[in-house]
Amino acid sequence: MPLEEIEKQITQLSPEELKKFSAWFDNYLSDEWDRQIERDVAAGKFDRIFAEIDEDVKAGLVQPL
Repeated sequence: MPLEEIEKQITQLSPEELKKFSAWFDNYLSDEWDRQIERDVAAGKFDRIFAEIDEDVKAGLVQPL
């Protein structure tokens, strides 16, 4: 379905339907963010940062939570 059609359908929702859709979409975006972080971690994109944090903890510069 083209994006324009989706946009048109959204503008035709009742206030209650729009509220429900908005809540669903917020949850969807939150879950997608989590999935992206998981993909980035699996791809090693944070390895350098994690290593720096570990070094700081070992050096006593920070304390683990």
